[in-house]
Amino acid sequence: MATIYDLKPGFQALLRPACGALARAGVTANQVTVAAALLSVAGGGAILWQPAARWPLLLLPAVLFLRMALNAIDGLLAREHNMKSRLGAVLNELGDVVADAALYLPLAAVSGVSAWPVVGLVMAGILVEMTGVVGVQIGASRRYDGPVGKSDRAFVFGLLAFLLGIGVNAGVWIDILLGLALALSVLTMVNRARRALAEAGGNAE
Repeated sequence: MATIYDLKPGFQALLRPACGALARAGVTANQVTVAAALLSVAGGGAILWQPAARWPLLLLPAVLFLRMALNAIDGLLAREHNMKSRLGAVLNELGDVVADAALYLPLAAVSGVSAWPVVGLVMAGILVEMTGVVGVQIGASRRYDGPVGKSDRAFVFGLLAFLLGIGVNAGVWIDILLGLALALSVLTMVNRARRALAEAGGNAE
């Protein structure tokens, strides 16, 4: 099933010149990974600091876009500039779930937004990514199957923040949006687990 993640190769192609410049300047893939996580912490912190203001909500989509660019760049640096490392693999996986939690959970503090769907989708996102990583543990590849992966969750939360930021009144539509994303996240876990098992084939026990 197609997801926003499928657009990543084209996005990386656009970023390749900037990536080369960063590599020549001595910037490492791990530094970019950490910067992306810190950016998310700052974005979430702004929402917690001013939960009644619109500007932190309008800032969130921009933070997500910049974080997506940084995530693409760290992958390019690792693969194309000989910066792969075990530490980098750990930082990449942990950084994503920490950044998601730091950026999205503060939305529960916004007036009119129910906490349970926000927390539920964040927790489901962690389980989705864990399921993708478990594929490696059983002899398959790191799974990125949809319908709701990291980029798709970012789109959902970015859309939510944008609509609230431009003045759309909070209401039941938020619960429906996040509830649908949560249900599709469960389907995503099943897809990733099933396809990892199928890929592992005879190696799975």
